[in-house]
Amino acid sequence: MTIYVDADACPVKAEVERVGTRHKVPVCIVSNGGIRPSANPLVRTIVVSDGPDVADIWIADRAGQGDIVITGDIPLAARCVEGGAQVLKHNGEALTPANIGNILATRDLMADMRAADPFRQGGGRAFSKADRSRFLDALERAVRKAAQP
Repeated sequence: MTIYVDADACPVKAEVERVGTRHKVPVCIVSNGGIRPSANPLVRTIVVSDGPDVADIWIADRAGQGDIVITGDIPLAARCVEGGAQVLKHNGEALTPANIGNILATRDLMADMRAADPFRQGGGRAFSKADRSRFLDALERAVRKAAQP
């Protein structure tokens, strides 16, 4: 079991490290750079070259059955779910074979709507303490599930 973190713009890196350490699970923090390496021997900081989706490709090529992936990137999540990994968004929402198709379709629809109306304003809501708490609970459950034979 390994926990892979799509680290660019990830607000829960410290929480992942804490849970990984508690359960003695290796963690790979993957980014294009700008992430301070951890002194924790269970945490590897992987810096990939600049370019679109390079970190996503690195993670998708490695994550599989028994692994956990932390990402807000829906196409990456879809690839990892297809490969058998458990996937969590930063707010603790699980992306599974049962829901990833609808989530991917909604993402694509919203991208089309934004492209059709370039003056459309707005964005996601702020990351909250409740989101962080839900994430920690979901990660604990995911680690326990992955540890089961």
